[in-house]
Amino acid sequence: MELSEKQRKLDERYLRMARIWAENSYCQRRQVGALVVKDKMIISDGYNGTPTGFENVCEDENNVSKPYVLHAEANAITKLARSGNNSDGATIYITASPCIECAKLIIQAGIKRVVYGEQYRLSDGIELLRRAGIEVELLSIDK
Repeated sequence: MELSEKQRKLDERYLRMARIWAENSYCQRRQVGALVVKDKMIISDGYNGTPTGFENVCEDENNVSKPYVLHAEANAITKLARSGNNSDGATIYITASPCIECAKLIIQAGIKRVVYGEQYRLSDGIELLRRAGIEVELLSIDK
């Protein structure tokens, strides 16, 4: 499906906004941001980090991510669960491709489109999304 020029420009803007949102992350190794957009409105946002009430340190002394660090997509989707919004038919913009665990959350949240800015080393999340019939697009934009 060919995207309109207007949609392409919107995709680029939302992805740039997700990049800016990623700057809120305290993670040292990688900062990731996510925005959930429905009907041209941002209905949720997230960035990778520790759960509410935990210290804002994502890596251990060996520079390995702590097992309880939440991914940006998980934060955005769980934030939706606490609001009056729902993500049926929405698009999620993520600065990096989702892992398989976040892909499962995206599927279950009813999100129908995923736009991401860079490929993560694993592609199993993207493969699962495609298998679920979700539109997936890598969109490279200038930083």
